[in-house]
Formats: sequence, C-alpha cells, structure tokens
Amino acid sequence: MPRVSVNGIELYYEEHGAGLPVLGIHGTPSSAVLWEEAAAELARICRCLIYDRRGFHRSERPVPFESVDLVDHVDDAAALLDALSATPAVVIGRSTGGEIALALAHRHPEKVTALVLLEPAVFWLDPGAQAWAGRLRNTVLEAAAQDPDSAAATVIRDALGDQIWDTLPRELREMFAATSPAVLAEIRGDGLDLSANPPALGPEELATVGLPTLLVSAEDSPAVLRTVNSRLSELLPAAESVLVPGGHLINPAHPAVLEFLGRFTGA
Repeated sequence: MPRVSVNGIELYYEEHGAGLPVLGIHGTPSSAVLWEEAAAELARICRCLIYDRRGFHRSERPVPFESVDLVDHVDDAAALLDALSATPAVVIGRSTGGEIALALAHRHPEKVTALVLLEPAVFWLDPGAQAWAGRLRNTVLEAAAQDPDSAAATVIRDALGDQIWDTLPRELREMFAATSPAVLAEIRGDGLDLSANPPALGPEELATVGLPTLLVSAEDSPAVLRTVNSRLSELLPAAESVLVPGGHLINPAHPAVLEFLGRFTGA
C-alpha cells in the first residue's frame, strides 16, 4: 500500500491517471475506499490523488489520539500535495472534506487551482445548520458513552438515515465502525464540523478565497446542507452552484464536476 510520511504520521494514498493534479478529500466518517470508482473516472482527464485522512482506515492513528483539529487535516493535505509534487491542484472535498478543502485554499492559496465543494460541512455559517450540527454532536457523544465503536454508525444513521446504513455492505459497515475513534477525536478537537469550537473563517476571510469554486448540492440531502451552500455562494467571490439528484454522498466524478474540471484540463 502506498504511503507517505507527513507531519509525523503515515498517510495512505492512491494515484490515478496523469495531467492536472486533483486531490480528493473524503468526509467523516469515511475513507478513500468510497472514492475509488470516482477516481478511476477522474483519471481519464487528470492526475487524481485520494487518501485516507489521519486516523481513518488505512492511515496512521496518532498515539495518543485524543483529539484532532481542522488545522491538522489542512496541514496534512498541504504536506501531501508537496510530497507528491502535485501543486497547484484542484481540490474536491465532500462534507467534512469540503470544509478542509476550503480551509486549505484560505491558508495555502498557492497550492490550489480551484475548488469543488460537495455539500461542505461549514455549519457555522448558518444558525440553523449550527444547531443541527450541535444536536448531532450530542447524539453521537451520548451513543459513544455507551459504546465508543458506535460513533461512526450514529453519524450516518442520524444525518443520512437508517436506510443508508442498513443497505451498506457488511465490509463497509465494519470499515466505518473502525473509524469511530477518528470521529470522536474530531468532535473533541477544534474547527471541524461536529466540534464545539468552529474555525475562524467568517465572511471577511471567505471573501479572500477568490479561486474558481463549484458548489454542489443534492436534492434529497438535509435542507441545512443546501442552506449552507447557498450562504457560501454569497460569500465566495468566484463561486457557482449546481443542484444534482440524489443524497449527500455526491459523486466526486458527477458530470457537473467533470465539466468544471474540463475548463482546467482542456478535456
């Protein structure tokens, strides 16, 4: 399994295709496993890089692993791009990965060509979304107090519905369950979507992110996620929005995403 050492830990990563670097950042709980089909599709027009974030699935889990902050994930993504000589890159982030991608573009604009944000979990931008996230955080912590391994399943069941969890193949449910320590570490950390302390990325900071940005929302997602994207579209100077069918697990290689990437690849 290919790995790269960054910031004192080893990250699992995969590289598909050639050309324009495109980095995919998965959500919480998740893994690059869920991006494999999309990576194969993206590899037709670009050099697609996907990885497991620190503490998730095949990447190293720091010891001790009490908490992880948004800045840790941002620093890891930046170091990974540097280690693989993949800057500047188009960065695609889904859910929590979208929050990380946005923070990466704010802190390291020289490393990013453009952004694709698939319902990014930037809940602090809207009071209703922030209240929704706070309720979800409390639900996860209550469940984890009884069974720490239930944290990941609780996030998926509560945010996406029992049907999504129940229809997952057994091996995926087991993979998700094993990421529960990372889910809880993010909740105990700072700046991530389910942590108590939001990042310092307000309207003024977001207004400085002038990179071309595609905001993708899904028709069947919780309404708060579409509200967040609507708010982001008002704050990011070069943002455009698209609504696609389906739920929150938006395909990173959706035709709308491929069309957007084509503007940078010439495909």
